[in-house]
Amino acid sequence: MREISLDRLRTLVTVADLGSFAEAANLLNLAPPTVSLHIADLEARIGGALLNRNRGNVQPTAVGHTLIKRARRLLDEADQALNEVKRQVQGLAGQVRLGASTGALTQLLPDALALLSQRHPDIDVQAAVLTSRETLRRLAEGQLEIGVVAMPQPRIKGMSITPWRRDPIMAFVPAQWDCPKTVTPQWLAERPLILNEPTTHLSRLIGEWFMPVEKQPTPRMQLNYNDAIKSLVAAGYGATLLPHEAATPQPDSRVLMRPLRPKLWRHLAIAHRSENLERATQHVLEALWSLNST
Repeated sequence: MREISLDRLRTLVTVADLGSFAEAANLLNLAPPTVSLHIADLEARIGGALLNRNRGNVQPTAVGHTLIKRARRLLDEADQALNEVKRQVQGLAGQVRLGASTGALTQLLPDALALLSQRHPDIDVQAAVLTSRETLRRLAEGQLEIGVVAMPQPRIKGMSITPWRRDPIMAFVPAQWDCPKTVTPQWLAERPLILNEPTTHLSRLIGEWFMPVEKQPTPRMQLNYNDAIKSLVAAGYGATLLPHEAATPQPDSRVLMRPLRPKLWRHLAIAHRSENLERATQHVLEALWSLNST
């Protein structure tokens, strides 16, 4: 069965409102025969008259009243949908899906989102906590618009992966420990540790940092929620290695933060499709680049 077109419903509503085929044709910028054809097509689909045609006075039939009532709702919804899409195309509104690690989401994204809400309050960012590998996979499959990923990453066809930030990785240790001013792999390997899960890029970086140690340390606990890790450090459960962003507040007074020797850095990049970026996505990228500290 053919669908009833919105154009024909709009013609019916306009004729009923104006009470005239000729005036409806003029308002809709249609030829009078086209208006008559639209009404005839609807009546053929319905199987009954929709309009009583008296000279100089066109009025809906009972069936016509029912269809016109529903048609107004459909036309209003269609107009609303088109307006929403136009606003999204213009970059005035829209939804942007973003993937990042917990550290990036909790420490870096809030400032970018605050700036975005000032400039473009009707753009909604939906953030998901993901590893870099999962973020890139979802970007490639079209399930995300933007990803914050750890570097280095291989080149991926159709995707832009641009260096964004470089933040130092620091040692966070319980304040009651007798801790040197700089922390070495040899010193830290002998202490209880709370580290990220082995699936993360940060875990691989830390593993490489510990390579000079003859016996690789075994962490007491592994999880990917940095704030939870710091809470455990404050409780004296162990030490950890985590990135420290310049804008991040100093840790709890029960936690000491120390630089590493040798130094270790966490490099982040912003990933997105190379082409056909929607305006809303571009606005989110602009807010992220405002936090650039490479």
